[in-house]
Amino acid sequence: MSAEVKKEIQLEIAHVLFMDIVGYSKLSINDQNRAVEELNQLVRASEQFQLAEAAGRLLKIATGDGMALVFYTSPEAPAQCAFEISRALKEHPPLQMRMGIHSGPVSGVVDVNNRPNLAGAGLNIAQRVMDCGDAGHILLSKHVAEDLEEYEQWRPLLHDLGTCEVKHRVSVAIVNLYADEVGNPQLPKRFLALKKHRSHVRWAEAAIGLLVLAAIVAAFIFLLRKPTRAVVNIAEKSIAVLPFENLSEDKANAYFAEGIQDEILTRLSKIADLKVISRTSTQHYKSAPENLPEIARQLGVAHILEGSVQKSGDAVRVNVQLIKAANDSHLWADTFDRKLTDIFSVESEVAKAIADQLRAHITGQEEQILAAKPTDNPEAYDAYLRGLAYTLKTTTSPTNALAAQKYLREAVRLDPKFALSWALLSYVDASGYIIQSLEPTVALREETRQAAETALTLQPNLGEAVLAEGYYHYACLKDYDTAVRYFEQARPLLPNSSRIPESLAYLTRRRGQWDQSESYFNEAERLDPRNVNLLNEHAGSYILLRRFPEALRKVDQVLDITPDDLDTLTVKAAIAQAEGDLPRAAALLAPLHPNADDSYALETQVYQEILERRPAQITPRLKEILAKPDPALGPINSELRFWLGWAQEVADDHAAAQASWSQARSELESFLKEQRDNYFLIGYLALTNMGSGDKAAALALSERAMAALPIEKDAVTGPIPVEILARVAAQMGEPDRAIAALQKLLSIPYAGAFPAGPLTPALLRLDPMFDPLRNDPRFQKLAESAAPKAGDK
Repeated sequence: MSAEVKKEIQLEIAHVLFMDIVGYSKLSINDQNRAVEELNQLVRASEQFQLAEAAGRLLKIATGDGMALVFYTSPEAPAQCAFEISRALKEHPPLQMRMGIHSGPVSGVVDVNNRPNLAGAGLNIAQRVMDCGDAGHILLSKHVAEDLEEYEQWRPLLHDLGTCEVKHRVSVAIVNLYADEVGNPQLPKRFLALKKHRSHVRWAEAAIGLLVLAAIVAAFIFLLRKPTRAVVNIAEKSIAVLPFENLSEDKANAYFAEGIQDEILTRLSKIADLKVISRTSTQHYKSAPENLPEIARQLGVAHILEGSVQKSGDAVRVNVQLIKAANDSHLWADTFDRKLTDIFSVESEVAKAIADQLRAHITGQEEQILAAKPTDNPEAYDAYLRGLAYTLKTTTSPTNALAAQKYLREAVRLDPKFALSWALLSYVDASGYIIQSLEPTVALREETRQAAETALTLQPNLGEAVLAEGYYHYACLKDYDTAVRYFEQARPLLPNSSRIPESLAYLTRRRGQWDQSESYFNEAERLDPRNVNLLNEHAGSYILLRRFPEALRKVDQVLDITPDDLDTLTVKAAIAQAEGDLPRAAALLAPLHPNADDSYALETQVYQEILERRPAQITPRLKEILAKPDPALGPINSELRFWLGWAQEVADDHAAAQASWSQARSELESFLKEQRDNYFLIGYLALTNMGSGDKAAALALSERAMAALPIEKDAVTGPIPVEILARVAAQMGEPDRAIAALQKLLSIPYAGAFPAGPLTPALLRLDPMFDPLRNDPRFQKLAESAAPKAGDK
């Protein structure tokens, strides 16, 4: 099989526009041929078709009486294309079309002629959606409508129709897309027949009079024609589990209450018939708040579970109560007194009782999952809960990562068959590896692999184990195709997990699939609407794309939940720096007092004073921190030492700067012996050599960093070494290389080497490191250009 064919047969989320010619079978063969040819011409004239085709992000599948257009760009593309085709059809009245749109998995198949073709739920459901319409209709699945709702221009055009029964008696939620002269505002015949049937039943049963019936029908039509966003649709089988109160005399047992809450939530989340909000969205609430209806509205659920845990020695008491949020009424409550060795039965009983109360259907496999006992060793379980508590903290600092790692290692030492703990250990390792909250050594990567494989070997159908294996391939190997396969395999095992679409959002982002990544972020946020880490990462994506107003909106969402979050306030200041608004950035940074392990906030403050060219105020703080460096921070101490040297250099204290850079260089070289391919260390070592005036070493290290992390492998951080090269070349008298690198960087989205994110014209104007280029007309043009368009829609 050719490499080209192999490349095609990957599983990806695609945005599918399915269309066919209404009345095609009644046409003569000649008329059929003419109609298909006319349709092809109209479609090819569509701007969206041409843009996607030119970018190599479109596949077309002929279906005889129509076609499927498979976009790999954004959720908007098929809708915009449908609008363009619908407008064009006004000039071709004999050609009657209907269209359906859905976003979903599409995978490649190889046909009998050894040619790549497509199949999958994305295509199938798009066709079923289309089948529900008549001539002129542009119908969307509810999933697509929810994606489009994120864009203000689409909201007034979305009209909820309810559900339509399609092939195999499957019900699909449908939304009608139309504007004044585009689409078809009429109710499709399938829905009209349903409405007539219901009206007839009401007439037969009530026979109250035509006036009442007309009022009912009018109200029904009014509701149908309301845009999707206006319809409040909270599923009855939906629940959020609020933090359990720790009633133990020993307040150090808080980790145990957190763990019991999380384990009950996890079991509930594995019931596909329930909608369960992730813990990360509920952890900011109190254990027993007074405003339950408002909390339920914020989380989009009908029910709330409250609870408390009291632990004394090996005795445990768990109190739980299930509340219907709309009227604050108690549906069910119970108290469980157990020995520590029997705590798993409580978690299973509570989950089963809640499912029964909400009348959720539980499959045989889900029954087994609810009853599963992860370990027979209470000491191992206690260590697992302690490690879990550190993973649930909002900050992913080295301190939290190391503590989680310590307890999870202890759990699997006590019980080597504890698959759930192996899976969580692998996830902690992989996360620390990719964001470098743990030192990304070969040993860490090997432990990540071993832990994931052990979990999967012990329990092949454990969703957390499958997810961990996928995260290992994503974070440690950058083997994105394999990671996607594992993530999709985990979906049915973890039906309410926001971590799967969240992981896919990160993965597609690193592939440079920005619109697809945003779609996954939106999906994850529907499952986990108040997860501050998720919202911050989504804001981070907008920053990479230099879409700063949208980033600020996400940041403000986070601050509504956690008003004093240090990193989020810092992000807001960093955006101001990127936009060149130093007074606004200074006002945001002034109240912040970061510690050494708050390196992002600390470095943003240093960068602010460097941009303002008055770094004398921050220098004493850096010296104080580095006088007693925290060993747990590893190379972050060396990174801070580089910043100290730069601040001293800008303050004209050249001797002190050279001393700081010399020490930073020595430390970085030591770390690099164990992490030879760590682009982060290589990049900072290049910058310290630049500061020390070693041009050859600085340029060689810049090139080594680029080789260690090619842009083609990682669209997010791959360009960072290119920025390092631009800075080194600017300082070392290589203006041509610096300008070429800057031109490239300003044309693409990426993470940025320094806290303010990707380079912008404003940062070029302000950053002292680019002073040697100030008189170069090419640099002046870059620095005065408009905001980059990379990633603009």
